[in-house]
Order: sequence, then structure tokens, then C-alpha cells
Amino acid sequence: MNLNLSHMQKGLTAKWARHFLTIALLWGVGTPIVSVRAAQEPQMPGMQMPAGQTATEHPSMKKPAARAFPRFRQAQRDAHEKLFTLEEAQEIAREKNPTLRQAEAGIKAARAREQQAGLLPNPVVGYSGDEIRGGETGGGKQGFFVEQRIIMGGKLDKARAVFAKDASLAEIEAEEQKIRVETAVKMAFYRVLAAQELTDIRTQLAQVANETAITTQRLGNTGQADETEILEAELQAHRLMLAQRMQENTLREEWRSLAAAMGDPEMERATVAGDLEHGWPELADQEVLDAIAKNSPAVRIADATAMKNAAEIVRARREAIPDLRVRGGLLYNNELAGAVPRATGWEGTAEVGVEIPIFNRNQGNVAAARAEGDRAKEEKRRVALTLRERAGVVLDQYSNARLMVEQYGREILPRARKAYELMEQRHGEMLASYPRVLEMQRRWFELHTEYVAALESVWTNGIALQGFLLTDGLEAPARPGEMDRPIRETNVPMPERTMGPESNAPRP
Repeated sequence: MNLNLSHMQKGLTAKWARHFLTIALLWGVGTPIVSVRAAQEPQMPGMQMPAGQTATEHPSMKKPAARAFPRFRQAQRDAHEKLFTLEEAQEIAREKNPTLRQAEAGIKAARAREQQAGLLPNPVVGYSGDEIRGGETGGGKQGFFVEQRIIMGGKLDKARAVFAKDASLAEIEAEEQKIRVETAVKMAFYRVLAAQELTDIRTQLAQVANETAITTQRLGNTGQADETEILEAELQAHRLMLAQRMQENTLREEWRSLAAAMGDPEMERATVAGDLEHGWPELADQEVLDAIAKNSPAVRIADATAMKNAAEIVRARREAIPDLRVRGGLLYNNELAGAVPRATGWEGTAEVGVEIPIFNRNQGNVAAARAEGDRAKEEKRRVALTLRERAGVVLDQYSNARLMVEQYGREILPRARKAYELMEQRHGEMLASYPRVLEMQRRWFELHTEYVAALESVWTNGIALQGFLLTDGLEAPARPGEMDRPIRETNVPMPERTMGPESNAPRP
């Protein structure tokens, strides 16, 4: 086949002349092109020749395959087993999470202590003897007595009122634990769902990178790609295949976290059902901050603790009222009754005593109770402020993630798709090379991984805010008297404010 190169170069650039020459050689010469690089080096692990492409087919003339768009919920469509739903996860958690049983036990223990605080002290029964002597004359007194301490000033009722507040605290704690478990399970479920979506997208992304590397190798065989371009394509393929395998590990570990939160660590892994793109929490900044600061169980616990301290002050004041000590009994008197040769017989005894509060009026305990009451009042305010601080950081993460989701869905991804489709169209018109099509396709998939990461952040941070920042479903519920531990009631760590497109970029 004769080609007049000087004539062709008048209408084409040098680049397109070389391109046309290669096509002409491929079509005009029957000898297949053999990849020198492929003959010298083993094929990359995981790299396979794209279906439908032969060894003699030039990459720049490859017909576009069916468009490969990132597919949401593909794992759910491909699943052969029954999909695992959030409702099923919550039901399992209600049955098997041990912290819920612990919270119920805490309520029973608090109510039992309330009952115990209102019981009367037990009576004392004993033996009594006086002037006991033996011998022929006999004599002395022997018998028994019963002693009872009578609680005065309604102190039993006041003590019962204090422990009733503990029972109320335990009930609030149980409600808090329920929220904690539900929030933890829901967050873990959506992390599994996001990992499931990312695994599918990264698998597709690795396939695109694999095809790009193979195409670049073949371009190198025709002189249209140099060594650095081939190495760069192979490097990218290896990197994305590694990211795919790491994402599979992440999916496995996220499932284990979900199973642990449910209380069933041996549960076999399943495909979860859900829709990341729709139904995520839509929260208003000021409203959610006010709701957390006013309605959080942590605030309610601080308020109940203040009420308990008020009851403690009342009880401490009543402790200064002395109790009565009543004692009565019978003694048999063996002394002779005058000249009559017989004993005097049974005689009764009675005692009534009361402690005079001269030195100890329980004034120290009263002062301590008042100080604890002042502390409890400030604790409620401190907890509310702490919740606002922590919620502000989480809300920042939520707002940034929501902004990314909206911008990616409305602006970025549609433009990326259009750019890919236009590049594909130019390739069909022989105005763009096939590697350029693959590059645009790869970029589109990478943007989808950022989109899914932002969706996960919207869901998890939104759920945390809806759950009053109570996110650890395996932390043991506190016992009454320990419920004002600051770390426990606001246990969301302070996240860094790093939400942004670059922070969600795919990393191996």
C-alpha cells in the first residue's frame, strides 16, 4: 500500500499523521502486532484483555463498549439471598444487646433500694438478768425484753423519696441506653451500606483502570505511548486494585461492627438493603442544637440529679430529729415475798429513751447536701453547654457533607457524565483516543466514590444528631449515683473539621 506522506501532512498534524499511518498499517498489513513489552514482562496481576478486543485491534479504533455508569444498589440487585433490613437489625439489637438488659436490671435494683429505704428497723429481743445468785436461798431476777427504735420526723419517707429519685434516674438511663443502642445500630448499618456501595464502585473503577493499562501498553507497541505513560497507567491500575481489595476488607469489618452492636457477633454476613441517596436526615442548625441542649437524656439526668440533691437536703435536715427508743420486758423475781416461803414472781419493766441533739444536729451533712445541690444546678448548665459544643462540631461535619451531596448530585456528577459522554462521542468520530475515554470514565467513577463518602457522612452525622450524640451502643449503662460522668453523657469525640472534596478523595 503506497502512502504519500508529504501530501497527507499538509492537511494533518504530525500526530494525526502517525495515527493514520498506524491505522493504515493495521488494516493493510495482515501481520498482527505483537506487544514487545508483553513478551518481556509478565501480565499485571488482575489485568485481563477487555472482552471483544483482539491482539490485532488498535486501541484508538476500538469501538466503544456499552456505557459503564456507576451503579447504585447493584449489590442489592445481584444478591441471591434475602436482603438484611434496618428493621431486622434493630429487632435483633433489642433482643440481644446486653446493655439493654443491664439497664433493666439497674431499674430493678433502684426500686429495690427505694423499698429498703422505707422499712422500719427490726426489733431487738434479748435476755435480761439482775442480782443473780445461787445457793439454797436463791434470789435474783431473770427474764426477757423487746426493744424497738421508732423513727421520728418522717425520716423514712424522706429517705424513700431520695431513693425514688434514684429509681427515676435509672428509668431515664434505660431510655438513654435504648436511644444509644438504636443510634449505634443505625449508624453501623449505614456504614455497611456505604461500604457496600463503595466496594461495587471501586470494583468497577479497578476494571476501568485495568483496561486503561492494557490499552496504554498496546499504544506503546505502536509508538503512540512512551515508557513513562505505560508505567503511569500500570501504577494507577495497581493502586485502584489495591483500593478495591482494601474496600472489601472495610466492608467486612463494618459488618462485624454492626453485628457486635446488635449483640450477635457470629451472625453471617448478608447484603443490606437501603438507599443512601434518599431519605437522609434533613436538619436545621439552630433547631437541632436547641433540641439536643434541652431534650437530651443527659440534660434530663442532670435535672433529675438536681432534684435528688434537693431531696437529700430535706432528709439531712430531718436527721437532726431524734428517734425514740422503747424497751419493755418481763422478769421473774426469785426473792422471797416476806415470811411466805415463795418467790415474788413475774415483774414488768419499761424504758423510753430519746437522744438530745445538743452537739450533733447533723449540720455538717446539711451543709454538704446544700453544696452538692449547688453543684447539681451548675451541672445541668454545664452539660447543656457541652452538648452544644459537641453538637456544633458534628453539625459542621453534617452541613459540609450535605453541601457536598447536593453539589455533587446537582452540579458535579452531571457535568462529569456529560464530559464522559462527549468524549465517547468524539472517540466515535475518531476525534479522541480511547485512553482519553477511559480517563474520563475513571474520573467519573472517582467522583462517585467521593459522593458516596459524603452520603455516608450525611447519614452518620445526621443520625448522631438525631440520637442526641449517644453513639456507643455497647457502653454499659451507669448505675445511679454515677450518671453525671461527663465523658459518658457526651461521648462523641471531637472530629476534625476536614470535610471537603479533597478529604473524600479515594485513597488506597
